[in-house]
Amino acid sequence: MYQKILVPMALDHGISPKTLEIARALLSPGGSIVALHVFEVPKGSVSAYVGEDVIQKGFEKAAEILREKVSHLDGVSTDIIRGEAHRKIIDYAVEHGFDCIVIGSHEPDISDYFIGSTAARVVRHAPCAVHVHRDS
Repeated sequence: MYQKILVPMALDHGISPKTLEIARALLSPGGSIVALHVFEVPKGSVSAYVGEDVIQKGFEKAAEILREKVSHLDGVSTDIIRGEAHRKIIDYAVEHGFDCIVIGSHEPDISDYFIGSTAARVVRHAPCAVHVHRDS
């Protein structure tokens, strides 16, 4: 059982409800769960054409969606940060002293074999236990 569980959540697929359920099952009495979304800002030349106001509106909308996804769950707080997903998840876990990360993983596609999925990168570099839920 774990005291502090981090549940990284992508907002564009349906794995998150299951990872939150798993986190609740792994949680020690009196423990806490944080649902985290990493908002990835467009990279490269795309960012030159997208203004900061558009990015901020997207960030605010993502925060709203994240809160809605967990609003029915007692004891689950939310946080949203900007950056590259796998790096920010690991940094966040270290900075806030999490002892477990519960992360979902989709079926790998060809790009995952070359660059790796977010879940695979978190597993390789996390400083704590990582439970991966594979969506079937």
